[in-house]
Amino acid sequence: MMPGFREELATQRWDDHRFYHHSLVNQSLHFLSACTFLLCYALLFVDAAVASLIAWTVAMWSRQSGHFFFEPKGYDSVNAVTHAYKEEVKVGYNLFRKWVLMGIWAGLPLALAIDPTFLGLFAPAENWWQLARQVGWLWLGLGAGGLAFRVIQLCFTRGVQTGLVWGTKIVTDPINDFRLYRKAPARLLRGEKYDHGLVPAE
Repeated sequence: MMPGFREELATQRWDDHRFYHHSLVNQSLHFLSACTFLLCYALLFVDAAVASLIAWTVAMWSRQSGHFFFEPKGYDSVNAVTHAYKEEVKVGYNLFRKWVLMGIWAGLPLALAIDPTFLGLFAPAENWWQLARQVGWLWLGLGAGGLAFRVIQLCFTRGVQTGLVWGTKIVTDPINDFRLYRKAPARLLRGEKYDHGLVPAE
């Protein structure tokens, strides 16, 4: 019997937590990311371009650097699976897809420097602040496009519910990560390095 929406959402969240968040450095960076994203969610209604700049330079970079540089890549003895297995079954963006996404993120300002109109989308910026805002709009489009692309891809490859559940998970991750990882910085300061006792959150 196919699980309901809430059940699949809980499963996707739990799999993400237990497979990809063993490092307390990674968890702490996710806590920083969650706090920043929540601020950016509110700022979206005030200044979307600035919200996007902050989201990508602080929230997104801290979030992904935790996975790139601090999360163990060897055999996962807690879950008894290899790193290759986790990458293969990952519902959302695995590490390869994340590197591609962050590469596009880093390349968009360069593209704007080469073509100040970005194929006619903008008037050429007259100062650095206008340029920064244009980069913010491009990054906002990248975020929305990356989310929509993977949701649609999952709808075709794994089913409509799985795609919609993953999209919901991504949008609500800041709230969930704030709750899950709020104690990680204190644990890290006490000298702990890894969360070896991962158990389902009640």
